Amino acid sequence: MRTFTRRPVVYIHDRPYFLQNIVNRRKGVLTLQPIVMKFGGTSVEDAQAYARVARLIESSINERPVVVVSAMSGMTDALLKSVEIAKETGAEQASLILEEHFARHKVVSETLLSQQEIEDFRKEMDAARREVITRLLEIEGRVSTLPALQDEIASCGERLSATLLAAVLRRSGTRARHVDARQCIVTDERFGRAEPLMEETTRRTSSQVGAVLEAGEIAVVGGFIAATVDGRTTTLGRGGSDYTAALIGASLEAREIQIWTDVAGVLTADPRVVRRASTIARLSYAEAAELAYFGAKVLHPKTILPAVVRGIPVRICNSLAPEGGNTAIYFDTEKTPRTVKAIVHKKGITIVHVTSARMLGAYGFLRALFEVFDRHQTIVDLVTTSEVSVSLSLEDTSALALIVKELEEKGIGAVKVEHNRALVCVVGEGLRNTSGIAARVFTAVRDINVMLISQGASSINLTFVVEENLVEQAVRNLHQAFFESNTRELYKSAMRDA
Repeated sequence: MRTFTRRPVVYIHDRPYFLQNIVNRRKGVLTLQPIVMKFGGTSVEDAQAYARVARLIESSINERPVVVVSAMSGMTDALLKSVEIAKETGAEQASLILEEHFARHKVVSETLLSQQEIEDFRKEMDAARREVITRLLEIEGRVSTLPALQDEIASCGERLSATLLAAVLRRSGTRARHVDARQCIVTDERFGRAEPLMEETTRRTSSQVGAVLEAGEIAVVGGFIAATVDGRTTTLGRGGSDYTAALIGASLEAREIQIWTDVAGVLTADPRVVRRASTIARLSYAEAAELAYFGAKVLHPKTILPAVVRGIPVRICNSLAPEGGNTAIYFDTEKTPRTVKAIVHKKGITIVHVTSARMLGAYGFLRALFEVFDRHQTIVDLVTTSEVSVSLSLEDTSALALIVKELEEKGIGAVKVEHNRALVCVVGEGLRNTSGIAARVFTAVRDINVMLISQGASSINLTFVVEENLVEQAVRNLHQAFFESNTRELYKSAMRDA
């Protein structure tokens, strides 16, 4: 088991940082370690967005930023769609759907760059276009896609975005250089969802990005993409740009990893469901991981792991309103008046009930049950058990028919499946030691049928299942009970009525 010890902390611009992540001893001089600034696709969706991002980077120039950038919004989706079209109707048709996205890059370059810089970028873009078309021709007419070819095509968006952003920074007078992420992030050969080889990634990132920092320049790296040891292009899975930022931050022992997106940090609930949702100022790593896993889209779950290992703070910022709220994520969390930090939910859940008298007084039953899910590579989110039954929640049902068939054929138990369900998760470190939380939760949803309940092993989440068409009402009720005005009187009234 990994253990963590509290390390010396200092404050810079009123933000706490671990001391060993701040100092870098060279020739007896203490210098700041870099920060990592990651910008998502909506933060670089057009010329105005690129200019805004450039200003944000320039305002942090004294903090030695390393920049990680996603593809332009919509670009990766179009690239992946082109793969499917190439298989069905050919490379020519597939390439046509990409032209509007290449044109968007062209507009940004023509708006923000000089004539020579426009011409230089056009050459880069034409080379990328030819490379994509070559790969689409290799895919044309295939029944199935070679994952390695798909990754090469998908990587085009981030490479263009990083090249363009570096040029925009140089145009504004900032020394910047595009660093190909494939020279830094080294992975295994699981194309489409590759896992990093951390030791080699750290070595190469320190060398490639470190050289740029030593030269007094800003490194601009495309997120999401990587390469195998022998140089074949891989991708880290959708949302992998956050992961790239964390891997680079961990490799450089960064002072802070900033995830710049289009929302004001992590919110107390989905703002599309709760209009009065507010920004959470501070989260622990454990809280952030729970929120990410159970549906908070602002943060990629894998971002947490490299950061927690190195003790690096992660800050979620709003590129559209940088002076507004943001969320800081640390190894542990300070005491706050609120025992609950957020209410998250996840739709599209299926519940599988397995009932069997074999469970009574027997061992090995659960092992046999979960081996079936393991063989079909299906992740289980929630598990509850009784004397003769086990209930599990699934988000991925692609192998459900095969799982049910195997469970019944092997006599593991009778299976009942319920579709159109949703998970609701109440998250907060305060759940550990605060009495009465469950009472407040279930009083708030007393008019909604709760089907399954689970207290997380970490004791910082309380999760339950409701019908999908009632989940938004459940979330609104809970948010009102824990975060909105007059909750004390509402709670007392509810208790009297219960």
